[in-house]
Amino acid sequence: MNVEEFRDFCLSLPDSSEKMPFQDFCSAQSILAFYVCGKIFCFLDIDTFDACTIKCSPDIIDELKASYMAVGLPYNMNRRYWISIRFNEDMPDEMIKRMVSDSYSLIKSRKRR
Repeated sequence: MNVEEFRDFCLSLPDSSEKMPFQDFCSAQSILAFYVCGKIFCFLDIDTFDACTIKCSPDIIDELKASYMAVGLPYNMNRRYWISIRFNEDMPDEMIKRMVSDSYSLIKSRKRR
C-alpha cells in the first residue's frame, strides 16, 4: 500500500476529512491527519509514509503489541488510547485498514453520545 492508496481508504470512510493541522511546527509540516466529527482518528507523515498513529481501545493495546512487531508507541499521543503501526512489517494491509476503521468507529461513536 502506498500513501495515496492509504489516503483514499481513509477518505472513503463516511464523513471523514483530511487536513495538515501542524503547519506552524517545522518538524510536523508533513503530518496529514484524518478526521471524523471534528476529531482525529488517524495521522501520518506523508514524506516518510512509514507509520500511522491511530486511536485504539485500551483493552487490546497490550495484546496488539505482543502479537505484532509493527504495533508500537504512538507519536506524540497518550499511550493509553493511541498506538502507532509501522508499515511494511508483520501486519498485512487489510489488518491495518481494519484497525484504522476501528479507530474511526471509536471516534465517531464517542461523538454520538
